[in-house]
Amino acid sequence: MVHQHKPGEDHDHDHGHDHGPDDVAHDTGTDEHGTTGPRVNARPLVLALAITTVFLVVEVVGAYLSNSLALLADAAHMLTDVAALGLALLAIALARRPATAERSFGYLRAEILAALINAVTLIVAAIYIFYEAWERLKDPPEVQSNTLLLVAIAGLCANIASALVLSRGGGHEHNLNQRGAFLHVLGDLFGSVATIVAALIIKATGWYAADPILSAVIGLLVVYGAWSLLRESVDVLLESAPRGMEIAKVRRGMLEVPGVLGVHDLHVWTVTSGLVALSAHVEIASLQNWSEIMGQLASQLRDDFDIAHVTLQPELAGSPRASWDRCSLDAPAAASTCATTAPARPRLAHAGHRH
Repeated sequence: MVHQHKPGEDHDHDHGHDHGPDDVAHDTGTDEHGTTGPRVNARPLVLALAITTVFLVVEVVGAYLSNSLALLADAAHMLTDVAALGLALLAIALARRPATAERSFGYLRAEILAALINAVTLIVAAIYIFYEAWERLKDPPEVQSNTLLLVAIAGLCANIASALVLSRGGGHEHNLNQRGAFLHVLGDLFGSVATIVAALIIKATGWYAADPILSAVIGLLVVYGAWSLLRESVDVLLESAPRGMEIAKVRRGMLEVPGVLGVHDLHVWTVTSGLVALSAHVEIASLQNWSEIMGQLASQLRDDFDIAHVTLQPELAGSPRASWDRCSLDAPAAASTCATTAPARPRLAHAGHRH
């Protein structure tokens, strides 16, 4: 989707984007409901949720019968899996809601919020595992290795099935929300492997400390995956440029388009996984060829940098930047205009009585 500011006599107006029907050059990635952004297949999440929920019950019973912390830790992690998968499905449903005038990007960021919550719950679960492992290392309790081994093997099979379902189509590679759910399941898969190793060690040697030690290993694996998810989610919420994208390279690419003399106030951010937006002021010599220049810029940004939503404002070259009266993050003298003081809205108060 590309927006342009209408050419007129004054091109040094502020950043307000009041686009009429004639301002839109072309529109892609918008469904029949008006929602902009990539469509996400929810079916793998539904299947993984069903598998995980069924086995959660099995694992809780197994942890009780075997008295295993590793199995209990895996069950606690699986409980967060159920919540994570349910949250991911809710986020997908919200993201499909149509955009409104007040929420011009709809609810696409709901998927990022879900990924952030999933990352936090993973870290909390790991902290709980570390605490329980430390307590049990002081006095390792007896563990029923046979029950532990059987349930752990069954859990491994269930986690492999869920991981395969979620990895189908590669959605976890491009969507933070799906990656959060996938990391939950993957953490459980590693947890099942660690639990099997613990069961085999206990069965062969009777060394019960293997159970809490390998539980701590599970916790470390969980934290490793969660930290990356947390960092990327926060980057999106802070409207950082997509990881790996060089903004200087984007600027150089725009300057290579014939007719473009300068680019400033260039901002690139991720709206949600798979949808990158850009806004910029483009300096040109004449407004006569602006439509052609805009089209070339839009095509280049889409083809070379996968930037789908572009807002461009044309400006005649040589505009005195020192006298800008608009919000600009490029010019220190004009940056002060970004901080505005809006008049306080009157509050509806009911004084003297209660409802």
